[in-house]
Amino acid sequence: MQNSLLDTIEEAIEEIRQGKIVIVVDDEDRENEGDMICAAESITPEIVNFMVTQGRGLICVSLPERRCQELDLPLMVSNNTASYKTAFTISVDLKGDDCGTGISVHDRARTIRALADPTTRPAQLGRPGHIFPLIAQAGGVLNRPGHTEAALDLALLAGFSPAGVLVEVLSADGSMARLPELRQLADRFALKVVSIKDLIAYRRSEY
Repeated sequence: MQNSLLDTIEEAIEEIRQGKIVIVVDDEDRENEGDMICAAESITPEIVNFMVTQGRGLICVSLPERRCQELDLPLMVSNNTASYKTAFTISVDLKGDDCGTGISVHDRARTIRALADPTTRPAQLGRPGHIFPLIAQAGGVLNRPGHTEAALDLALLAGFSPAGVLVEVLSADGSMARLPELRQLADRFALKVVSIKDLIAYRRSEY
């Protein structure tokens, strides 16, 4: 039975396909948070600014392990002791292409697009930087029910290259926004809200 606070995965895929943001929530017994997600190929300075002002979390880019290897992006630490083993690589900024310090929304949008561009080479990326690549597990949410994998899965399902943008959504007081508040935020900005649980079910139904 569909949760009344949630939209369907089909609706979310169509939103991503149109270059829009969706909010993805995980289970209460996991991180119990919502992330704004879009395809990296469709990122714009305006979307980055929206993520900064309305999401308030850390902007990351989900990539396959092979792509991170091609871009010479090693893991941030060799011994990951974080609770959910999120696979952060070293952070990056795009060098050149009219980029400044890397922190402006225009610079961050260019860096994100560069990470999604298969022609980008390691020498074009400065390390460290202001965008945080994450290595998604092969198999996506079917192997790890995390936002990292959900971002990549949704980008692929929408027909984009395997690169997704994600940012945690915080409340105005800095605490984590939970589902009722996320639904209110989504309604205010006409965004869809879906769950990783439903994305897993959708992926399984494909087979």
